[in-house]
Amino acid sequence: MTALAHGVGAQHDLPLSPFYAYAGAFTALLVSFLALGLLWSTSRFRGDRAGRPLPAALQRLADAPATRTALRALGLAAAITVLLHLLLGPDDPDRNPAPGAVYVLLWVGLVPASLLLGPVWRLLNPLRALHSLLRPLRPTGDPHPVPARLGTRPAAAGLLAFAWLELAAPDPTSTPTLLTFLAVLTAVQLLGAARYGERWFARADPFELYSSLLARLSPLGRRADGRLVLRSPFDGLDSTPQAPGLVATVCVLLGSTAYDGLSDHPRWLTTLQTSPLGPTLTATLGLLAAVALVAALYGLCAGALRLMSPELTHPLSSFAHSLLPIALGYLVAHYFTLLVTEGPRTVMMAAGTDNAPSPAPPLGPGGLATLQVVAVVTGHVLGVIAAHDRAVRLFPPARALAGQLPLFALMIVYTLGGIGLLIA
Repeated sequence: MTALAHGVGAQHDLPLSPFYAYAGAFTALLVSFLALGLLWSTSRFRGDRAGRPLPAALQRLADAPATRTALRALGLAAAITVLLHLLLGPDDPDRNPAPGAVYVLLWVGLVPASLLLGPVWRLLNPLRALHSLLRPLRPTGDPHPVPARLGTRPAAAGLLAFAWLELAAPDPTSTPTLLTFLAVLTAVQLLGAARYGERWFARADPFELYSSLLARLSPLGRRADGRLVLRSPFDGLDSTPQAPGLVATVCVLLGSTAYDGLSDHPRWLTTLQTSPLGPTLTATLGLLAAVALVAALYGLCAGALRLMSPELTHPLSSFAHSLLPIALGYLVAHYFTLLVTEGPRTVMMAAGTDNAPSPAPPLGPGGLATLQVVAVVTGHVLGVIAAHDRAVRLFPPARALAGQLPLFALMIVYTLGGIGLLIA
């Protein structure tokens, strides 16, 4: 089913005036930027030092070995179920729930789950469960330390591979394609964990990193002392580690979602069908170009920041966290319809309903268009707030507002580009 490979279908005919969409987005960004410059002169976010502790009984329940074991077992059971459907079920996404489980319940469902509950995939990850089961078979001795220079780059590469599978592979919902991807992912993760231990998953598992980054915007989090707390999502965002690979990961999320918006545009579909390179190679180059464009724009912004503020030693990673709300806004805009229609259908098929119909979308075209534009604009406004708070912490007071101009320009470009992909 094509819908599983793309977020919202043909969104380019949505009944929303481009002028009002662009004008509203620009006004929201400009007003927020000016208001922050006038009213927000000192940093207010405290990162992993902030939060109101939850009851101790709830903390004990969350951290209990039995709870962790039960969640790992649940994740492993779900993975085995998907694998059995792939091996024994029909090679037809209209009758087999496995493609929907991967592309909808896992990839899209992790967005609301991580926002509400925190980094849930770390607890459910079936690869962690397999690693624990295989641990007695490994030679004794301490695992090697994960090279610091790797950072989260392996997970960023995994996210790009999954984006290629979803958006550029010849037949992303076929059983052989999914089995091959899952087999390669499992082999790479288990071999890495055998050498480096469980720390490998936090650096290299694409879905775990994806969930962990989205969870930075969750009101549920942990302080630096390990205490489970309720916090401002901005504090969680501010505590995002500036590890190598963070920029690459966020650029992959933004670029792949942008390409998803482009991939069902009539002109691009014509290009795919007529390209002498063939549709798969053309789609692959388009996906890579989208990621590269997002990265290049951010790199130019970081270079401008460095020129304006030479004391800023790590401009690339210092403000990368401010791109996470933007990525979230794009994910909501592009995948909302997919989750609320294909998600229930996938669950019904897994329960035994053959050829289960998709529920009707809860929003009409006008409501969907409004939701998408609001999601994109809100993500950028949140990004402006996160970037401003970091700027007043890093820049001298006299240059705090002027030093953000490259970031503000980047936000405008990303916003107009994102809205253009929705309504062009």
